[in-house]
Amino acid sequence: MKTILPGQTIGIIGGGQLGRMMGLAAKEAGFKIAVLDPVMDSPCGQIADIQIVAPYNDEAALEELAEVSDVITYEFENIDYEGLKRLSQIAYVPQGAELVRITQNRITEKAEITASGAPVANYIAAQTFDELTAQIAEVGFPCIVKTAFGGYDGKGQLKINSADDLNEAASLFAHSACIAEAFVPFTKEISVIIQRNAEGQSFCLPIAENIHKHHILHESIVPARVHPDVLAKAEEAAIKIADHLELVGTLAVEMFVLENNTIIINELAPRPHNSGHYSIEACNISQFHQHIRAVCGWPLRKPRLWAPSIMVNVLGEHVAPLTNVVGKYPDWSIHLYGKAEAKEKRKMGHVTIMTDNIEKTLEEIDASGIWS
Repeated sequence: MKTILPGQTIGIIGGGQLGRMMGLAAKEAGFKIAVLDPVMDSPCGQIADIQIVAPYNDEAALEELAEVSDVITYEFENIDYEGLKRLSQIAYVPQGAELVRITQNRITEKAEITASGAPVANYIAAQTFDELTAQIAEVGFPCIVKTAFGGYDGKGQLKINSADDLNEAASLFAHSACIAEAFVPFTKEISVIIQRNAEGQSFCLPIAENIHKHHILHESIVPARVHPDVLAKAEEAAIKIADHLELVGTLAVEMFVLENNTIIINELAPRPHNSGHYSIEACNISQFHQHIRAVCGWPLRKPRLWAPSIMVNVLGEHVAPLTNVVGKYPDWSIHLYGKAEAKEKRKMGHVTIMTDNIEKTLEEIDASGIWS
């Protein structure tokens, strides 16, 4: 395991908010930051020492990033796998490229989760719509059909309630092969963020309960309001997956909790995750600081939660109402990401509130009118 020390340069592929928060954590410890992003003045670019403005798959730009960086990480998974593989041969990329290859494709992702021994919903993989039709009886109805590539925040998926609706899924195959998974009547959605270094030392952050609106994360509540058995099973599943994938860095494992307190793994994200932002204030180590430790070959710290907390996403339509009331809520930690344009449904920032009364704070959030 190679150790990267303060004063050296961490290269980040992707200049969004995750890269920005990763970079800020690294700068606290005295690292320099280089970022590759197609946009000038990206959220991470604003805080970086070196900005390389080019597409993610630009070979010359990747070579330039390799030249200026002592270690390279990434802030999102939809980067060019072949480019990352080539980069791994000329630069130190401790996470490797395999994790991206696996998590970019829902078919390989489901197969690897299954191979780890963690539970998934019953599913089939289909290259064509005819294949889907031929196999659909194996999962039954209702089911969710998802494109293998490119879906996030609810894009690229459809719920199919009966055989009569199956034709609606045909258009998804224009994009890529698909999976169909049995619909699971879940009671809650939770996520486990596990972080692991090259020596195999790993820790999970306190588990978040996630509430979505229009398929976009709205609130994360920590600790998740579930039975202690669920927390134990969730952490056990995340560890199985991380060890199976020989994870270095960060993996967010999104799960469904069922009526009988069992869990089903929904999907993986090989990077810091929206549902872990609360850890900046609410833990003795944030997901971003731990990620930097993991990729730099430092020992990891066992996370502790200082107080129950709620993280609320700030989308484009929430920015103006939030800025109008900042004086009213001294207990709110406000993070805005430096994005130029506040578009509707675009993630512009988040608010974290540490509290000793989750229910009362949820009421306060509603009463503020910002998210109504």
